[in-house]
Amino acid sequence: MSERNVVTYASYLKLDQLLALQQPLSDGPEHDELLFITIHQVYELWFQQMLHELTALRARLIAGDTAPALAHLRRVLTILKTLVKQVDVLETMTPLSFNAFRSRLETSSGFQSWQFRALEFLLGQKRPSLIQQHPEGSRARRELEQLLAEPSIYQAFLHYLQAIGCVMPGDALNRDPAVATMADVAVQAVLVEVYKTQPFAAQVCENLVDLDEGMQEWRYRHLKMVERTIGAMHGTGGSAGIAYLRESLFKPLFPDLWAIRMQL
Repeated sequence: MSERNVVTYASYLKLDQLLALQQPLSDGPEHDELLFITIHQVYELWFQQMLHELTALRARLIAGDTAPALAHLRRVLTILKTLVKQVDVLETMTPLSFNAFRSRLETSSGFQSWQFRALEFLLGQKRPSLIQQHPEGSRARRELEQLLAEPSIYQAFLHYLQAIGCVMPGDALNRDPAVATMADVAVQAVLVEVYKTQPFAAQVCENLVDLDEGMQEWRYRHLKMVERTIGAMHGTGGSAGIAYLRESLFKPLFPDLWAIRMQL
């Protein structure tokens, strides 16, 4: 009988494999290419964790479980703060040092991050046309198609309000999950009442506003980082660069929660 392999720090975290994944392509290689790869790989790991937390959050909301829902929300909010701080590290790279290896990126672009697109879908920013960018049968396409057909976090939140006793408009609860979140004055009337009469549910509302604001803050910091690095140039992989990033700014994930501010 063979002895069981002892689990060590390195084996548990698969350190040998992990540290072999950063492979610069530039000659030399250029010093800052390792930083560029590391930052973006870490982003993808955080996106994976956020998807894990938000999927659990959706289930808790549908079940009407306030305390666990708040716990998942607070963890995601803390991760978002980390994502924003990582931009500070990336901004230590000058335009000159980035351009020294930029051509090596060829057709790759952050626009192709299917995990970030999955976050958008899960949060209600569903754009079915973007699925076409990923090959049929690929993991990315399967994951996005599944999320397109499933309820978003906001739809789960509306079911949460119903589960805790709020009378929600029927059409709000039965919307096509493939359609992006839209403002609804009937839902807004319910939300105003929630703020006034249900303090724990109001905490969930405010944490969702924090999540919305945190995503917008990350988008803004990412845009300014790209702008200071490449200016108004097109992004890698033929993406529109700054022009595309500007379009995505200040589009709320949860418009109803912003629309009621003057009524509270």
